[in-house]
Amino acid sequence: MSLARIKKDDTVFVISGKDKGKRGKVEAIVTERHRAIVTGINVVKRHTKPNPRVLQAGIIEKNAPIHESKLMLVCTKCDKPTRVRTDWTPDGKKARYCKQCGEIIDKV
Repeated sequence: MSLARIKKDDTVFVISGKDKGKRGKVEAIVTERHRAIVTGINVVKRHTKPNPRVLQAGIIEKNAPIHESKLMLVCTKCDKPTRVRTDWTPDGKKARYCKQCGEIIDKV
């Protein structure tokens, strides 16, 4: 059983690229391409024609996926961007740990 470094609804910090230094919440994960869609990060403009399936036509801003190597998880306890360590808890479950403060971020 594997444990993802970044999951949906995590708060992440961008460490490189045009949005370096920003924080956002993960909306979705694209596991095949190792990317995440983060609110307010990597916003692109798309030009769409009017058709019955599109609610709004014109220039629409949307969040594009960003590679997970450019993101760092923000610890819920110490509120700092941190590397993630996975280890077994004393009760035998796998969990994500904060490398800054050593606290458990979440369990499986």
